[in-house]
Amino acid sequence: MSKLSNKVAVVTGASKGIGAGIAKALAAEGAAVVVNYSSSKEGADRVVAEIVGKGGKAVAVQGDVSKASDVQRLFAETKTAFGRLDVLVNNAGVYQFAALGDITEEHFHRHFNTNVLGLILATQEAAKLFGSEGGSIINIGSTVSSLAPPATAVYTATKGAVDAVTHVLAKELGPKKIRVNSINPGMVETEGVHGAGFIGSDFQKQLEAQTPLGRIAQPEDIAPIAVFLASQDSGWLTGETLLASGGLR
Repeated sequence: MSKLSNKVAVVTGASKGIGAGIAKALAAEGAAVVVNYSSSKEGADRVVAEIVGKGGKAVAVQGDVSKASDVQRLFAETKTAFGRLDVLVNNAGVYQFAALGDITEEHFHRHFNTNVLGLILATQEAAKLFGSEGGSIINIGSTVSSLAPPATAVYTATKGAVDAVTHVLAKELGPKKIRVNSINPGMVETEGVHGAGFIGSDFQKQLEAQTPLGRIAQPEDIAPIAVFLASQDSGWLTGETLLASGGLR
């Protein structure tokens, strides 16, 4: 039997990149998946079509995780579509590097509203929908919370907050059999990383030189770790932050 048969998962920010890879991997192990997206309907529909084309179950649901009303609708539609929830992957996130002198109120609030508030709002609603058998919450953090590269004060602060929230909510939700863990990747080759101009940059070369495995990651490197954390294979893990960085630390 597949590891996630009869389970239902919500993956936020799943229209592309790490989120899309995780959504497809969860579906391949038998989960019905809600593919959340904020603006890229085309990308989300493509992920759903791929899952369904391989015999899986998936629906796309629009929602900006930084808005409570959108998050409430996301989980209401999850309940309508599949009747339950077992796994939440808090993947939706934004990142933009900015030196200290370039940080604005808009830059700060955009990052914290999506990366931290969005994670908390989604977890709030998920906790209401999990059954008596509990569930698994998987936060997508980043190695920046420990590497602390220059010109990332706001982004790194949000990922440090993700680490802290993971530890707090693991303790808070443990009595409800809800496990909370984080995957902290290094650089992953995604559409967003290409769009930001990181691929082929000196920054990428520097990271690869510091990485024992000598390369940046692909979404397929991260997705199996999410499957592990979603399944009972990791049933005794909670409050953990798993560095998925090829040894970069």
